[in-house]
Amino acid sequence: MVSGDVIRYRVNSMSITRAVALTQRVSGCPTGITADLRGLRMTTIFLGRLGQFRVCSSKSPMGVGQGVSVRSFRNVALIWLCLISTSVFAAAPVDLTGTYNVATLTPLERPEAFGNNLYLSREEANKISAADAAAKQARAEASNPDRGAPPSGGDGSAGAAGNVGGYNTFWIDNGDRTIEIDGKFRTSILTYPANGRRPALTAAAQQLRMQRIRNYRQNSGEAWWLQREGVGPYDDMELRPLAERCILGFGPVAGPPMFPTLYNNLKRIVQTENYVMILAEMVHDARVIRLNAEHKPAHIRTWMGDSIGWWEGTTLVVETTNFVARPALNGADENLRVIERFTRIDNDTLNYAFTVEDATVWSDKWSGEYPWPATNEKVYEYACHEGNYAMGNIMRGARLLEAEARTEAGSGSR
Repeated sequence: MVSGDVIRYRVNSMSITRAVALTQRVSGCPTGITADLRGLRMTTIFLGRLGQFRVCSSKSPMGVGQGVSVRSFRNVALIWLCLISTSVFAAAPVDLTGTYNVATLTPLERPEAFGNNLYLSREEANKISAADAAAKQARAEASNPDRGAPPSGGDGSAGAAGNVGGYNTFWIDNGDRTIEIDGKFRTSILTYPANGRRPALTAAAQQLRMQRIRNYRQNSGEAWWLQREGVGPYDDMELRPLAERCILGFGPVAGPPMFPTLYNNLKRIVQTENYVMILAEMVHDARVIRLNAEHKPAHIRTWMGDSIGWWEGTTLVVETTNFVARPALNGADENLRVIERFTRIDNDTLNYAFTVEDATVWSDKWSGEYPWPATNEKVYEYACHEGNYAMGNIMRGARLLEAEARTEAGSGSR
């Protein structure tokens, strides 16, 4: 048997899969056993005085063959008795199944004015809620039906179609209060670093960011990209952002990690013995977390990465790796690793905590947490591409602007 070998046996007529991980090596062989029962990872036994339990190969039918050295059969019996007893008496996994509305007024990153202060007073939290409610009410006032038409091409201000298009307050659903954990209101979702803000980018990440943002400008109604060499931001539909293409929701709402956003903040969890599925309302992204499993080979990479989970007591721990080069998390790359923890606080609330690691992008890891309150709301289909007329219009608009620019310049080629 080597690290990662799997042994199947029966306890109380129930088939149990135990991943026996070998944690220490003495003279080339392990001296410890880490057991994994349906995702519950725990160190069950370190063989010290019981004698050395050396396993160097797995050629016998039971996986205990050549290379096994124990002082007596009694020691082997004690070892397996310990393993079986942990299987019988281990805490059952908590059921996370349900629908949750994670909308909140608390920002991901802490406003600099709060410094290292993680907490708000109740008065400050109430003030934020009142200000947000007042602003939404003001924006929801009926428009004057006798108002004139906006200027041709918009009013000239930055924003969607010169401030003619875009969302109004009807579509905004970002909650009505700040998050509260252990009776304390938070200034940010991020808790580490101490200032509640993402750490500095590495030198390589800063350089890459500068290359990317050169293609991001406010819509001026001109084909400004024709004045530069290289690829333009509208040369290919696959150059457009993932959310714009309905590949993944922005935020990211489906993650990992999963953040609250301006709207579509529902999450639906369905839990089975071997899987946990998390359906995000926006773009109906569905994450399937395999419990008690190993990661897929490193060359298999997906938009939301490869998620595996296990239980630590009553907390579901999820590790996600194997991301594509540009995942949903802004700035991250294929080296992204995310650890998430789902803990049931009470019958109506989960606590969601996360840690982000990407050494090629950020100079340090960063972590945060926020509650997921249960809701009776339903998650309806989010048919993003069926109504994604904007994608074609964006590309058509770019072609029209380019044609206008070439006509004015008297040139028929870029």
